[in-house]
Amino acid sequence: MRLVFAGTPEVAVPALDALIASDRHEVVAVVTRPDAPAGRGRKLVASPVAQRAEEAGIEVLKPAKPSDPDFVARLTELAPDCCPVVAYGALLRPGTLEIPKHGWVNLHFSLLPAWRGAAPVQHSVLAGDEVTGASTFLIEQGLDSGPVYGVITEAIRPSDTSGELLTRLSHSGARLLAATMDGIEDGSLQAVPQPADGITLAPKITVEDARIDWSHPALRIDRVVRGCAPAPGAWTEFRGERLKVTGPVKLLPEAAELAPGEVAMVGKNSVRVGTGSHDIELGEVRPQGKKEMRAADWARGARLEAGERFGDLGDPGGPGDLGGLGGLGG
Repeated sequence: MRLVFAGTPEVAVPALDALIASDRHEVVAVVTRPDAPAGRGRKLVASPVAQRAEEAGIEVLKPAKPSDPDFVARLTELAPDCCPVVAYGALLRPGTLEIPKHGWVNLHFSLLPAWRGAAPVQHSVLAGDEVTGASTFLIEQGLDSGPVYGVITEAIRPSDTSGELLTRLSHSGARLLAATMDGIEDGSLQAVPQPADGITLAPKITVEDARIDWSHPALRIDRVVRGCAPAPGAWTEFRGERLKVTGPVKLLPEAAELAPGEVAMVGKNSVRVGTGSHDIELGEVRPQGKKEMRAADWARGARLEAGERFGDLGDPGGPGDLGGLGGLGG
């Protein structure tokens, strides 16, 4: 088939590579988000998918909106049989959806209908799921509600961060997407409607969602730290400034000795914090405006005082408007 691939972040590159390598299909163009400011200089930088496509000599389209007339006209000229999608990041309108013969087929990083939305991997970790996966489905106007072509499963390890889990899913999902294209082309695959039961939603994770509530049980805090890594990053307040808890955290089996949010240096290399259940031990942190460091090194520099606490317990609001950050997933 003639394919026009749509995707933007690094997580979409393995799928693009798998389709480029296929001897059954031809990637005639790539659709991606426009160049965006990045780095300290805030220079405009092409997306990872755009960079990979340019390396492969594939035409790159960067419409501000996929409904732009010039883009719609070019896509019509390209006459794709199918448009595979991985984390493109823009809504597709009916007129655009109807151009390819076999529609737009999305690789989504969950076992649909579970975790429909922008951040399926993060929500899966936050919820304590033991198994997740990826699904390929035909895009329609509803939110990730189209009929499913295929799925693969992936166990969630106790130490997995969202970033680590997504990396694995991006590679296994790439193989699934390539196999889906094969099945659509030879007619061996038919999309099956999603069940009406088991629908859960996975909206973008905001900075406020990533704020640690130390009154919660230790297991919940561990999930927040892992689920929000690498972005937006779990955080708390200490002496009026933000402190990111980048992990990993260690759940201590002994009974709680510290009050929720109370932080203490135990020995030379252990920084412990009280929670709503058991104490936890911090791994690495990043103070505001500084680089990531071992929690013990931070604590020595901060010269912790007895009884000091993280956060402002009981206050559901954040320190001003920190804004929302994007999700992981497709």
